[in-house]
Amino acid sequence: GRGVVPSIVCSAGEVLNMGYVIAREKTTSTFKIQNTSTLTLRYSMQLDSLSSTRDKDQQSLPSFLTSSLQRTEIVGTQNYNGLSVFSIFPTEGEIVGGKSQDFVVTFSPDHESLYYSDRLKVVLFGKKIAHVIHLKGAARDHPMFVEGGVPLDVPIESLAVTSPVSSQEALKGGNVLQNKLQKPVKSILLILEYIEGESSPVPAMTELKVGAIQTARFASKKKAEFGIDSLALLRQQGLTVEPVKGTVEAGEVKRISVSWVPPADVRVS
Repeated sequence: GRGVVPSIVCSAGEVLNMGYVIAREKTTSTFKIQNTSTLTLRYSMQLDSLSSTRDKDQQSLPSFLTSSLQRTEIVGTQNYNGLSVFSIFPTEGEIVGGKSQDFVVTFSPDHESLYYSDRLKVVLFGKKIAHVIHLKGAARDHPMFVEGGVPLDVPIESLAVTSPVSSQEALKGGNVLQNKLQKPVKSILLILEYIEGESSPVPAMTELKVGAIQTARFASKKKAEFGIDSLALLRQQGLTVEPVKGTVEAGEVKRISVSWVPPADVRVS
């Protein structure tokens, strides 16, 4: 007899990030698995979100409460419609020795969230886990996005869809009506830590990213504009932003650098 070790090479690394997608649209990504052994390999592709033990696994405190290292769950936000946000094709089959197989991952989010995630396992002969890929993606309602800074939100969301406030309830309280008319502004927290030295001051630096999502719905808009307001006030506080305005094309991400040298009258604290 002859013992053969089953082995594969996967073109996708440990993380496959599908990037930003407009909610209720979809995007695909393709990777290749090559059978580097002489044996015909029987494979199956398994998503953690479809695991039979998933409900049991969820009966514990979320990782952002119990671990300072891991902020998001392995199986993150899922679709309201009950369908998996990630899907893989083909899901099972055979790869002849020396040959390869293409796999297509589809990301189809049905609402806005930054925390779509799942784990894909390549299982050989129904028992040997040969490769693991963490799938990630984000969805926005608007084709432009800004990211950066310290996370201010909780990476776990309820799948209960809350109904909007009715007009009768809105009329009972002026604040509620005002909240309906004015969309809440998303906040980003940037932390700049300046170290005072004897030589010429070295500014504290951080950055923001501004991007535009490639989408069929807004295909006519080739470029999207961005700008920074209240520049005079920022300069008074010792803050410099570069660039202060610009454009991003669909599928492009631009970096905005933010630097800070505290004014002379600011006390060290």
